[in-house]
Amino acid sequence: MQQADRSATRPPRSSRGTTLLYARPGIVVTTERFTVGRNTFAVADLTHLRVGRGPHDRLAVRAVAVTATLITGVGVLLGFTGGLQRLTAGAYLTLGVVFLLPVLLALAGDRWRPPAYELWGHCGGVEVLLFSSDDERQFDQVSRALNQAREVHRYPDAEDPATAAGYWRPQPRRA
Repeated sequence: MQQADRSATRPPRSSRGTTLLYARPGIVVTTERFTVGRNTFAVADLTHLRVGRGPHDRLAVRAVAVTATLITGVGVLLGFTGGLQRLTAGAYLTLGVVFLLPVLLALAGDRWRPPAYELWGHCGGVEVLLFSSDDERQFDQVSRALNQAREVHRYPDAEDPATAAGYWRPQPRRA
């Protein structure tokens, strides 16, 4: 009698086993769990996965903003003092190149410190940043592993056709 009581209080066990799909230090993806650092998510609870890019590097954004502000200030100062009328063609060419400096800084900042790749999803009805990485290869591997894990939960009858036999299906009419 006690044996039956214990089994009645245990949660039902899944017929499928847990499979390890990806494992690196701090990141583990199995068919049941997704763990990054100290955060663990049940794969069955994850919905609405989307991939995006994080914000640009703060240092690069500040450098672009400061440079653009200084160049604009110099341009406005030259305009108000009448200095633009006295410039030679070479000076205008140099000024044009200087005005391109913020754009070049922005491109260099994105090249040297690109925005991180981010994986977002809903867990329990709340949008959560699940994973972020600067390494595109690692990010793709984790994303693929998580999608594989979700496939296991999306089609539970695919591997075991015996579970599908319990569903009612209408019978075609016979004439």
